[in-house]
Parts: sequence; C-alpha cells; structure tokens
Amino acid sequence: MDGLLVDSEPHWRAMERVVFATVGLHLTDDECKQTTGLPILEVVRYWFARAPWTEQAAAGRSHEDLADVITDGVHERVATLAEPMPGAIEALQFFVSRGIPTAIASASPMSLIEVVVNRLGIRDHLTLWHSATLEARNKPAPDVYLGTARKLNVLPADCVAFEDSGSGLKSAYAAGMRTVAVPAAFEYNDPKFAIATLIIPSLTVFSVDTFDALQTKEQYS
Repeated sequence: MDGLLVDSEPHWRAMERVVFATVGLHLTDDECKQTTGLPILEVVRYWFARAPWTEQAAAGRSHEDLADVITDGVHERVATLAEPMPGAIEALQFFVSRGIPTAIASASPMSLIEVVVNRLGIRDHLTLWHSATLEARNKPAPDVYLGTARKLNVLPADCVAFEDSGSGLKSAYAAGMRTVAVPAAFEYNDPKFAIATLIIPSLTVFSVDTFDALQTKEQYS
C-alpha cells in the first residue's frame, strides 16, 4: 500500500524526522529512505541501534510510544494530503474489470489502511484488506500475504503481489506468490529486487502485455 498504491512514503519520512528530532536524532530525507518498507516499530529500533538516544531525551517514551506518535501523524497527513501513485487506480481497475479479486496486504495498521482506502476512494475496487499487525510476524515474514490468500480463499501460488519495497518483496516471495516489483527511482537498480518475477518502473506501464508475460513466468524464475 504505502509507496505502491498511495504516495505516503514522503509523509512517513516527514513524521520520522519530526519525531526522531525530539530525541536528538536529526535525520535527512535520504537517511529515512534506508528503512523504506519496514514496519514503523522496526524503523525506531533500526535507528536506536545505530544512534541510541538517552532515556532523558525520550522523556519516558518507549520505542512503541515513538512509533505510535509517528503513525498518528501519518494518519493525519495521509487523510488530507496523500495522493494515489501514478497508475495505481488504473491498475486496480484492470483487475476489477476482469473479475479478479484484489486485496491490500500491508505492514501498516488497519486504521491507516482504512484512511488510505477512504482517501483514494477505492473501497469498491477491493475485495478486502489485511494488516500484518494482525499476524504473528510483520514483513519481511510471509504471514500477511499468506493470511490474505486465506481470506481470499485462493492459493498463494495463484496470486500476484505488487511491491515497491525490498522488505515487502521478500514477504510476498516467501509466501510463494508471483511478484511485480515497482521500486522507487532512487533504488530501482538495487539487487534486492532481483527475486521479483517482473520489475517495472511504474504502475503506469502495467498493461495486458505485462499481465500476459507475468502468467508465463514461474514465480521463482
């Protein structure tokens, strides 16, 4: 969802910079890009491991508390400012028009998924949506994709997963799904996307030909 359906990654990075600054950690936008696709609590732990702040700086706030503050801020920003990624609505319509079930399988909490669905007006485009926070493990573990397949009553091998992040791609790959990686420009050539069945620069280039090519490939080719 984040960075694939909705242009929410800039809002996550903005809130990370604001909140981390309160504990004395001043990150650049490029530094925040290092954790794209990770669950927000893992982002907090990532930076604490590299630049630990003091209990005094945290003012009694736990890692979970900081993650919640970031998430709350993203809720507000996405609800009023976020826009769909180029080609996202059209890609959804492609599948809906063919009677193919569609679902969101996100590392974000259900509350934020609901905000995005409402903001983009895509409720009628989706069969269901599911959050990894309701599973035992978040991405890059395959739990959210396996859970989504169960809810759709389909086999993972019959699914196509679209992902913009390396962490999310690992999750879908481990679930045994065919995968379409749609990396951001700054990491398009990163070798972590090599496990994808197909790699495309934007959802705007997804087409009937792309879909046909995807169906002829093995998920682990």
